[in-house]
Amino acid sequence: MTVALEPARLEDLPQLVELLGILFAQERDFSPDAEKQKRGLRLILENSALGRIYVAREGARVLGSVCILRSVSTVEGGPAGSLEDFIVRPEHRGQGIGKRLLAYAINQSRAAGLLRLILLTDGDNANAQRIYAKAGFTRSGMLPMRLKLRL
Repeated sequence: MTVALEPARLEDLPQLVELLGILFAQERDFSPDAEKQKRGLRLILENSALGRIYVAREGARVLGSVCILRSVSTVEGGPAGSLEDFIVRPEHRGQGIGKRLLAYAINQSRAAGLLRLILLTDGDNANAQRIYAKAGFTRSGMLPMRLKLRL
């Protein structure tokens, strides 16, 4: 199996929506909503200033994806990113695809001049936490909080 790592394209949108459906179905804080996911993904794909979506693909099939959203960190004094929506299709897990995709996204972020990446992960998802720790992420003393502004 030849897996290519590259930025997502607009034609990947249906597969990216499907992947987010898989991801959000396993997270207790979120529920899949294909139309919302499609709108959000399209915003990112059509405006790289917002962020980039990277994929692992075999031919035309997207096996996994990860999103890096851009912001500015006043602590770092420059551009920073949030790593979000990291998912590999269940049938392709355990093959090193996620590890390679994560490393690719980190390297692309570094090359784009981002000074820091942050992420949120489920507190009980030990597998994801191990993957992130192996990639160099460390725990923060910050407590994430959320305020939904629209229903």
